Amino acid sequence: MQGQMQSYPLTLVHPFERAERLFADKPIVSATPTGIQRTTYGQWAERTRRLGGVLDALGISADGRVGTFAWNSARHLELYFAAPCTGRVLHTLNIRLFPEQLQYVADHAQDEVVFADRSLLKLLWPLIDDLPSVKHVVVMDDGVEDEIPDDDRIRDYEALLADAEAVEFHVSDEDSAAAMCYTSGTTGNPKGVVYSHRSSVLHCMSSMFADTLAVSEADVILPVVPMFHANAWGLAQAGVLAGSTFVMPGPDLSPKAVAGLMESERVTFAAGVPTIWMGVLDELDGRDFSSLTRILCGGSAVPKSLSEAYREKIGVPMTQGWGMTETSPLGSVSYIRSGLRDRSEDELANLRALQGVPSPLVEIRIADPETEQAQPWDGESRGEVQCAGPWIAAGYYGGAGGEQFTDDGWLRTGDVGVITPEGYLKLVDRTKDLVKSGGEWISSVELENEIMAHPQVKEAAVIGIRDEKWGERPLACVVPEQGAELDADELRGFLDGRVAKWWIPESFEFIDEVPKTSVGKFSKKTLRERFAEIAT
Repeated sequence: MQGQMQSYPLTLVHPFERAERLFADKPIVSATPTGIQRTTYGQWAERTRRLGGVLDALGISADGRVGTFAWNSARHLELYFAAPCTGRVLHTLNIRLFPEQLQYVADHAQDEVVFADRSLLKLLWPLIDDLPSVKHVVVMDDGVEDEIPDDDRIRDYEALLADAEAVEFHVSDEDSAAAMCYTSGTTGNPKGVVYSHRSSVLHCMSSMFADTLAVSEADVILPVVPMFHANAWGLAQAGVLAGSTFVMPGPDLSPKAVAGLMESERVTFAAGVPTIWMGVLDELDGRDFSSLTRILCGGSAVPKSLSEAYREKIGVPMTQGWGMTETSPLGSVSYIRSGLRDRSEDELANLRALQGVPSPLVEIRIADPETEQAQPWDGESRGEVQCAGPWIAAGYYGGAGGEQFTDDGWLRTGDVGVITPEGYLKLVDRTKDLVKSGGEWISSVELENEIMAHPQVKEAAVIGIRDEKWGERPLACVVPEQGAELDADELRGFLDGRVAKWWIPESFEFIDEVPKTSVGKFSKKTLRERFAEIAT
């Protein structure tokens, strides 16, 4: 047809070249064990092109998997683009996986090379003989003087880069794989999710929308969320497309270090899981956070009390996002719709505590787990959260986990939720974490949030335990604030009137810390194993 637009493939080459040309003077800051390192997009781009030459020189296959085992840094960002922009597939390895899971993931993906920070080499190297596909381990010296094995497979990152020629980037097929990331494997083996160039670029664009994350050129982004976790929630790519300044936190994710970077580097946008922001909360007093415009929090439900504490202390409440590895991960973002802004502060706080409105191009439905029928958006009808869209996985690498997708191609997330008439998603629980007591469901997430609203509670996780009369009853595992004197009666009294009386636990366990998964979520599996013998 006359006048038809020529097809233009959506690939990560465009964000890279845009940043290279337009934002060569913009800074990329990396915190390392030996201090702050500063570079620019121009220097980063030149090194990234040389890194493409390194992959050629190492003989990595045209579509070979390039593993990374590293902290958030400018070097890691070089790998984020050198691999996919030369047609290879970036595979970010989770540094917090158990050794057997790490070995499984790298072997299953058939990684041909792994780029590892020197400080993390001691975790990777003991597995290397069980990874026959890995021909090279390239060490990125991050300033920690850990021993480097004397082995022909070991190569030095900077030495390789110095000897390499810069290469041109070209990818013609937008549907080809750009990156892959494995789920955290809370049930069974981790499963590989593959992100195409097209889905990655569309996800970048969505992250720049005003009503999602509003990533912009003016932003100074601190991705505390690890770069091995769903592409740092897409920020490591969207920030490059926008030309944002990056502040990479490196290995020190202590509350003091994170708060210090936010203040000293004038961060405008920070992103991390709730456990990070719980720790940073105690570091806010006496600091200047006037540059900060938003804090993205995800990975698990954000307690209303945590979001409100930030609003009261620094005037910036949490922006809650929902997603998972399979959703790239931007599924929904909680913002106050214009027609709702005249509500009371308490009502607005309740809205911010929801998981938000579906991102543009993402479809979300609540399905009855037995009939698979979509439920109404009435704020009451519960069911499994299912979603579909251009950056939502349609399957897993190697064909695993087919049961996680419906016959019409929607992803079964395993989350239980409702959707309000205004379109806000509210997660009630994970299907496996619901407590079924006397035939009725208790939401562990809602109960946890109410317990954590107590001013002397630092963390709380709720699991189900056996009960002769009711089948299951909730057990609340509570971490008190330092120096607090808490007992079960105090918490029962606090919960009275906040939740249904039959939800209130008979049993409380006071613990030093809630165990976490590799991506910082509460590990209820660990708690269930620990308290398996308790019954009411």
